[in-house]
Amino acid sequence: METMEGSGLAVLDHSPVAGPVPAPVPTTNAWTARKAASTSPWNTTGQAPTPCSLTDVMSEELAKELHEEEKGTFQKLAVGSGSDFLTAQTDDLDVSDDLLLAQMLQREFDLEHDQMLRMEERKVNGDSRVTISFENYRMVHPAETEDSSESDEDLEDAWDHDKPVTVPKRGYTGRGQNMVTKHDAKICGQKNSARMMQFPPDFHSGDSVGMVLPNHVYNSLKVHSYKEDHRSHRVHDKKEISTAEQAIDPKTRLLLYKLVNAEILECINGSISTGKEACVFHAFGGKMGDLLVPSECAIKVFKTTLNEFRTRDRYIKEDFRFKDRFSKLNPRKIIKLWAEKEMHNLNRMRRAGIPCPEVVLLRKHILVMSFIGQNQQPAKKLKDIKLSADQWQQAYAQCLDLMCRMYRDCHLIHADLSEYNMLWHNSQIWFIDVSQSVEPQHPHALEFLYRDCRNVCQFFSSKGVPNVPQPHELFNKVSEMDIQAGEDKDCLEQIQTYEKKEECLSHGMSQENFAFDYFFERSKLKQERQKAKEAANSEDEEDET
Repeated sequence: METMEGSGLAVLDHSPVAGPVPAPVPTTNAWTARKAASTSPWNTTGQAPTPCSLTDVMSEELAKELHEEEKGTFQKLAVGSGSDFLTAQTDDLDVSDDLLLAQMLQREFDLEHDQMLRMEERKVNGDSRVTISFENYRMVHPAETEDSSESDEDLEDAWDHDKPVTVPKRGYTGRGQNMVTKHDAKICGQKNSARMMQFPPDFHSGDSVGMVLPNHVYNSLKVHSYKEDHRSHRVHDKKEISTAEQAIDPKTRLLLYKLVNAEILECINGSISTGKEACVFHAFGGKMGDLLVPSECAIKVFKTTLNEFRTRDRYIKEDFRFKDRFSKLNPRKIIKLWAEKEMHNLNRMRRAGIPCPEVVLLRKHILVMSFIGQNQQPAKKLKDIKLSADQWQQAYAQCLDLMCRMYRDCHLIHADLSEYNMLWHNSQIWFIDVSQSVEPQHPHALEFLYRDCRNVCQFFSSKGVPNVPQPHELFNKVSEMDIQAGEDKDCLEQIQTYEKKEECLSHGMSQENFAFDYFFERSKLKQERQKAKEAANSEDEEDET
């Protein structure tokens, strides 16, 4: 080694030196060779590692590389998990129950495997006398499943014991004293207990295993179960198809939805009133083709149950307009006729100029009418309104005029006229609820008219209206008849007698079948009326002169 002057650098001398020459150090050591072999895709796993010489093992470069690699891994562990990483990982793990859990899972798997084997064994054997056993393939010893097998066998024995004894087609088994027929009490009792499983599901019959039921007990239970089943269905159907109080059944709700979807109605609001025959709802009108629907409408939904109004047939059965279509056995059809009858009565009253709701349309038992009121506030009934004495006098005069016009121009009798079916709107009386109105030809029309007259007289008399006539006087004024004064019972007897005579005449019977007194009195009444008219006319002429 030589030192250059002025530079302080040492220069190696390549001149040969006496002594042994060391072996040359390879550029690629054994560690890098093994690493390259392991990462090569053409490397085979079965190839033996190449031996390395002692010189390679003692190489300083290899030792330094291994030391740096080990130091780097320890630094990563220390930075990522802290100084206590190894101790924390080993202390937190609890592996004491892993063996027990594995054994339990294995037992469950073995039990399922054995159960599948039993099912396959039963399927293969069937009813054959020569059977094949899969006992050697079972995973769990039979002693370990002794309790469960015994319980299953007990249950199967109980059901086998419950099965009735079969009797051949000839009807008996055995001979002599050992003969057993199909009518044996024990066999019949076992059959009856087995048939109890055929009862409806809702009928709680209890456990019938090993039970012997006599025939009369089984028949009673059978009849009772069927009655209960029919009753439950009847109650359920009644709730589904009935419209009671403010409830609407699904069919009625569907009809209302269709009216809204067709834009005939804009929306349906709450209930206005409820009665014995229908519920009334408020709705905003829409449009119906070229016709204009009122801005506010009243929807009258007739109840589909007749529990609250059982006397509908009295009003509709004898009406010649619906007599041929009346059916007492079908309530739904009666409701449709009832709604249709109110529509026709309202249209007839509307043509005569009597204040009443205007019919918009009819859909089965739903009647859409104009709303009597304003701003969703219905007009008050006559029983709820407070008027002055002059207004009550005006209301009575209007009511009397409307009754006469309804009887003479519309040929209708309200049949349920009272303060509950008269509204006060814009200083005027409006008639509503005319579904029960009948024509004068109805067999009970005059009785209904007298009842209306009595209700009107009683109400306006209670309000202090002066000069209110008696019911028979109001009846004579409206009907132009002449019944004698008396109590209500006597007046009704006179009216009923007259109705019976008119009914006989309407059936086309000849006059020879009636008493002479009846026709004599009838002709006498006509003569008196003519004389009274002539006298009134003569008085008018004298006054003019």
